[in-house]
Amino acid sequence: MAQAETFDVAIIGGGVNGTGIARDCALRGYRTVLLEKRDIATGASGANSGMIHGGARYMLYDVPTTEKSCRDSGYIQQMAPHMLFRIPFLYPVMQRGLAGTIAASLIETYFEAYDLFQPLKNGKPHTHLTREEALQVEPGLTKNFHSAITMDEWGIDPFRLCTANALSAAEAGAVIRNHTEVLDFLWEPGEKKRVCGVLVKDHRTGLTEEVRARVVFNASGAWVTRVLERAGCKVKVRPGKGVHLILDRRIVNVGVLCTAIDGRAIFIMPHDNSTIIGTTDDDYYGDLENITVTKDEIEYLLQGVERVFPAVRQARIVRTMAGIRPTMFAWGKNEDALSRDHRIYDHGERDGVAGLLTMIGGKLAAFRIMAEEATDKVGELLGKEAPCTTHAKPLPGGGGEADLEKLSSDSGISLPALERIHFRHGVRAKNVAVLCEKDPSLQRMVCACEPVTAAELTYAVRTEWAAKLSDLRRRTRLGTGPCQGANCTLESAAILGQELSLPGRRQLEETYDFLKNRWKGRAPIVEGEQLAQEELNRAIHLQVAGLHRVLEESGPFEDWQKPASSPAVEGSGRG
Repeated sequence: MAQAETFDVAIIGGGVNGTGIARDCALRGYRTVLLEKRDIATGASGANSGMIHGGARYMLYDVPTTEKSCRDSGYIQQMAPHMLFRIPFLYPVMQRGLAGTIAASLIETYFEAYDLFQPLKNGKPHTHLTREEALQVEPGLTKNFHSAITMDEWGIDPFRLCTANALSAAEAGAVIRNHTEVLDFLWEPGEKKRVCGVLVKDHRTGLTEEVRARVVFNASGAWVTRVLERAGCKVKVRPGKGVHLILDRRIVNVGVLCTAIDGRAIFIMPHDNSTIIGTTDDDYYGDLENITVTKDEIEYLLQGVERVFPAVRQARIVRTMAGIRPTMFAWGKNEDALSRDHRIYDHGERDGVAGLLTMIGGKLAAFRIMAEEATDKVGELLGKEAPCTTHAKPLPGGGGEADLEKLSSDSGISLPALERIHFRHGVRAKNVAVLCEKDPSLQRMVCACEPVTAAELTYAVRTEWAAKLSDLRRRTRLGTGPCQGANCTLESAAILGQELSLPGRRQLEETYDFLKNRWKGRAPIVEGEQLAQEELNRAIHLQVAGLHRVLEESGPFEDWQKPASSPAVEGSGRG
């Protein structure tokens, strides 16, 4: 067992909170290590709606969270302008006649209050559209509504946001370690009163080691209580399950707010090259490692959207996404009414366990200000004072401009593919493009759905800690389009294997693992023609690629052959 150097702070969890705190700590000069048992943004931060939004609905019960989210949205736009895109929303007023007129007036009053916060996030004020005007904006709406109110929000790729935070932290001196699980806490000699680090296992090497730190920060999302059990500490959270449906293409021009059968607000919106329908909000008592999506949850969302957008059932759902919100505990409140604020616990003050901090709650759109508060607390424990600068420093790729046409000409990468690379990497798209100048074979398109080139996959392995095909999916959206990995998995595995010098059998194991994880998200919705496509996909990989011969030796087929009745869904949280 090796003993590592002593860090100022060890952060547990590679979601948006963990990576945000790591960035802030590193920029303030604290020696920082980030530990994630799977990969960056595998949990809550990767299974959300992908919006840096103000949260208009929180104004009913949590105005400070709305204000905080809008303010941080403005900062995030300055930090990473290449990642964000505007999503206008329509709120159809479904009542007719006089009731519709009254309802529209009340809704307008509500959004007039929300307009007060719009300048903080560079949003446009609401407008009131007639039915005819709304149908010009979105012809797919039902004709049976009174009028519509508009509002303005921002979308983002949460995987890239977390990766950019981690890159910024690393460039400021932090050590980033994904696929490294915290097994236990280390204690100062004597009684268990002060944490002095953690015992970890690197799942890539199988090695166990000690990581010593003056402060340990538990930012593990839905797993916070499980982590704290190892220190004999407890905090109360109220885990909430959120389910999303992903459609194979954009079927709406703008986001549309809808109402589910129980009155909850849900939505359908364009996002990247797909459409997202979301979301459920239910108390969760199950296994965090085995989250399932039911037919009832799918129907709940489709039924609510169909009332406003009748053609939704004609679209193809390519996968489901589910996860757990680590919401602050409250008794007697409906899930929708729970605060999306956050709380930081100093377990030295609370439980007599010094050197240990925990954060619960929060939301993606307010991650930066949450990280600032968390890092302030770390500084207090370290006895170091340093100002926060995260709001003033661009994330990697966020500063400057890139001449994409010239980059396309110089590298040989098609302009549409380079535009997507720029969306993910900003001005650092040139770092991806330059790989093609050295090796023109990297120009080739590996995943046409997104699109993703061999150059970007290579870049992610070399510079962004991608060690598995699923890591490459999170870095580049590999296999997230209509084919869901049918056309790109084998070639991607070959690129991964070449970069990491993996033997052939290991490449096939990576292929199987990637397809199995993709199946988890598809299993709840596979039927009819999609079932036939799935069988063809399996035949390609299991028979044509010879995957079955390698894997039959260890017998791992069971998980991929399970029926779709109770699948485990990849993704374990929602911001």
